Amino acid sequence: MEEVVLSEGNSIIFMLIAGITILLLMASALLLFFYFSNKKIIQKELEKANLEISYQKDLLHSTIEVQEEERKRIAQDLHDAISSKLNVVSLSTNFLIDGNLEEDEKERTLQHILSVTTKTLESSRRLAHNLLPPILENFGLQAAIEELCDEFVCSQKIKINHQIVYTNLLSKNNELHIFRIIQELLNNSVRHGKATNVTLDINEENEQLFINYSDNGTGFDMNTVSKNKGIGLKNIESRVEILEGELSYHSEVGNGVTFNISTNKPKP
Repeated sequence: MEEVVLSEGNSIIFMLIAGITILLLMASALLLFFYFSNKKIIQKELEKANLEISYQKDLLHSTIEVQEEERKRIAQDLHDAISSKLNVVSLSTNFLIDGNLEEDEKERTLQHILSVTTKTLESSRRLAHNLLPPILENFGLQAAIEELCDEFVCSQKIKINHQIVYTNLLSKNNELHIFRIIQELLNNSVRHGKATNVTLDINEENEQLFINYSDNGTGFDMNTVSKNKGIGLKNIESRVEILEGELSYHSEVGNGVTFNISTNKPKP
């Protein structure tokens, strides 16, 4: 009888030990599962953070590159449109000061100085307009874009079908970014795409601005552009990022381009 009781006691002890062992194994398995799961989640978060840092670095480099190109363009315009013309005025004035000119030569020189000075003033106004269009400050984004379209139609032999619905949704700084984006799109259509027809629609909906732009130019290969983006496209992407907006575009060689841009709702 004693042996039976001992046997039953040993069985109970064995079952308890086995149960505890199983529980420990299960607990260990759960701990390992959570450890590796957490490690995987952390790894994914690190990868995401690294991608974000890489993207921000690329954006910063693109912005700096765009700024440097803009500075070069302004410097070149100042040299070509103003400095060179002022040199001509200086030389012509020296001829007058020397006093070795006949009366008719003096008259021609004075007329030449007047002509060059007038052109220089026009160039300086154009440069100032390109840096900060006064119409944007005085009359708003819609008037500035309409004037920009008219300038391209008059000077570039391109037809622009535009429809603009805008009611001062954005700040002045953000309006300038939108203006520069449209300016860049038009420049790209004319200079690179050789387009003759552009369609531009700007609308508001639910406190967001939507821009749909397309042309009938030569277009480009999306795979090539994704590997080597030009300054113009980087400029547009940088400004859309500053606006915290969204940008999508599509193009095929020989079939023009399409750009869709939207701004985010203003934060409360």
